[in-house]
Amino acid sequence: MKRAYNFNAGPGPVPEPVLIRARDEMFNFEQSGAAVMELSHRSKLYESIHFQAMEQIRQILDVPDHMEILFLQGGATLQFSMAPRNFLRKGQTGTYVLSGSWSEKAEKEAAYFGDTSILSSSKEANYAHIPDTDYSQAPDNSAYIHLTTNNTIFGTQWQDIPVNTTEIPVFADMSSDILSRRIDWTNVDLAYAGAQKNAGIAGVTIVIISKDLLAKAEDGPPSTSYPVHADKQSLYHTPPTGAIYITKLVTDWILENGGIDGMEQRAKAKSDMLYRLIDNSDGFFRGHADTHSRSSMNVTFRLENERLEKQFLDEAADKGFMGLNGHRSVGGCRASIYNAVPPEHVEALCSFMEDFRSRS
Repeated sequence: MKRAYNFNAGPGPVPEPVLIRARDEMFNFEQSGAAVMELSHRSKLYESIHFQAMEQIRQILDVPDHMEILFLQGGATLQFSMAPRNFLRKGQTGTYVLSGSWSEKAEKEAAYFGDTSILSSSKEANYAHIPDTDYSQAPDNSAYIHLTTNNTIFGTQWQDIPVNTTEIPVFADMSSDILSRRIDWTNVDLAYAGAQKNAGIAGVTIVIISKDLLAKAEDGPPSTSYPVHADKQSLYHTPPTGAIYITKLVTDWILENGGIDGMEQRAKAKSDMLYRLIDNSDGFFRGHADTHSRSSMNVTFRLENERLEKQFLDEAADKGFMGLNGHRSVGGCRASIYNAVPPEHVEALCSFMEDFRSRS
């Protein structure tokens, strides 16, 4: 089967070797006569997948022992409410950094559980950059500070997660750049990410949380309690076994391809290729994100007018390029270049963009 040039923002592509291996073993796992999705989640066969996936995430991201790794469901969106449900107490404030639509949604959901405040925002600049942020300016009663490390819609990314010199825990939505670069865990107390961009397929959400923070969680329904899920090793109820299996295979692939340093180098090479073309196009292609805030995962750009953009997207689709249209809320064009996007596909896109420019 000829693979499409897949630049979808999410769900994104899965590494081809992972798909081949899943095809070969997923439906008769370890010659058991059963598919992964048919195995009891209490069985030794499934547990070998479950715990190895967790351990390999720990290895790749160098997650310290004082942090737990959880496999949950409901996508990153559920975490918008699950985090404040566990940690936003009466009389406290959930403090948010707004760098795009997803951080706006996270703040909106937290408001159902208590007071919220905006520490910084780049909304007035149409989220073209990461806002200047000083944690020391957060309200004294902040339960936590929440940020989104990469913004798929606007193509911006924190180049470095800020150093936290306060006692306030930091929560980070890493849905679109987890497993693409190193994380300094001294500056993050809770991280979460839907798997369907860099860590597998839709259905499982990765949560990494400090044990100190777990000890401070509010009592509540077990199904939305971080401590309950941690205590039960993410087996409190039936986990999304098939999705976790794919995550395990993705972590195998990452380890076989240079680990986190390999992924970071791969991301930089691909994004540099696209940004270089955009910057050297004499304004034919115009990047949305300010240079110092550019994402290595989502490259957003516009053409001169909507007619030309439509022509570009139509011709791209005819050539086998998927997912180059910008988010419906902002329009334009976007190339999402997650870990599984091969460099050759980015090269093919650059060639098409150069050709389109020369004919327009």
